[in-house]
Amino acid sequence: LDEQGRGDLQRVRAATQRMAQLIDDMLNLSRVTRGEMRRETVDLSSMVKSIAEELKAAEPHRRVDLAIADGVQAKGDARLLHVLLENLVRNAWKFTAKHPTARIEFGISQDDGKPAYFVRDDGAGFDMAYAGKLFGAFQRLQPMSEFNGTGIGLATVQRIANRHGGRVWAEGKVDQGATFYFTL
Repeated sequence: LDEQGRGDLQRVRAATQRMAQLIDDMLNLSRVTRGEMRRETVDLSSMVKSIAEELKAAEPHRRVDLAIADGVQAKGDARLLHVLLENLVRNAWKFTAKHPTARIEFGISQDDGKPAYFVRDDGAGFDMAYAGKLFGAFQRLQPMSEFNGTGIGLATVQRIANRHGGRVWAEGKVDQGATFYFTL
């Protein structure tokens, strides 16, 4: 193939990879609403540390300060909670990528006397005027050209929190980061 043909082929390949990712994300979204839940005590801190280590290994050049509270536990389905945390931590990682140094924090606070778990970053953030769109499937506040993704991750997070009898919400400021909270 000539140069134009190779370029066309690369665009087709990239589009099929995005479609495959979208299909996988949609299948995962449908799975979180079905199936039996096994409630057990889950070490959320260990899960977040494991997810963060995978991200650091994939991008060792990134300078990210990770502040992960020790000993944070919750009652819930370990498989679903891993999916929830993976979506939140990967988003924090993704949306801090344009900063030379970044900070991602995981911890626990209180919401009406109940534990509220959070993932906070100092990345791209968002305009609170659009906070209502964050958890809808296929809703994106950032252009695909800036940050990749399918727009399914936060919808998945919300469904998992809801399945556990909890809720999810976010606070943010453009270019000043975001905090995503969830209860179970």
